Amino acid sequence: MPDTSRFPSAHEFHLSLRVADLEHSTKFYTAFFGVEPKDRTARFSTFIVPHLHLNMVLLVNDRGEALDTYSLYHLGLGVADKAAVIAAAHSARQAGAEIVKPPRTTWRGTPLHELWLRDPSGYLIEIYARLTPGELAQMPADQEPVFLLE
Repeated sequence: MPDTSRFPSAHEFHLSLRVADLEHSTKFYTAFFGVEPKDRTARFSTFIVPHLHLNMVLLVNDRGEALDTYSLYHLGLGVADKAAVIAAAHSARQAGAEIVKPPRTTWRGTPLHELWLRDPSGYLIEIYARLTPGELAQMPADQEPVFLLE
């Protein structure tokens, strides 16, 4: 049982990322989340995504420093099921997002249906769904990934 006493009334997760191109990143995340930014200036865009309890701010990289897309390995978004992962892949393709790993079911480590994208600044995004007991029972003997789309 998780210990909720540390943050008993938490209702939002806030994330702030510096981006290489604010306009391009704002368009990407508008399509990705399906919501327009709540606030938008020449220096930042703020996304409030109620169903994810997310407050995400994109900031201009005004110092021109290298964006560290290595130490922030990836952002993850858990979705309901395999169909939602496949739908995200179709949406990503329509939006012109870079697909790093196409939608597939993986068995090694934590078994998941997953899709990996790269945002305009180079940050990785994993969209995943945990497998149901019935899906886990279909694990191939070689545990090789099963691709979900042609």
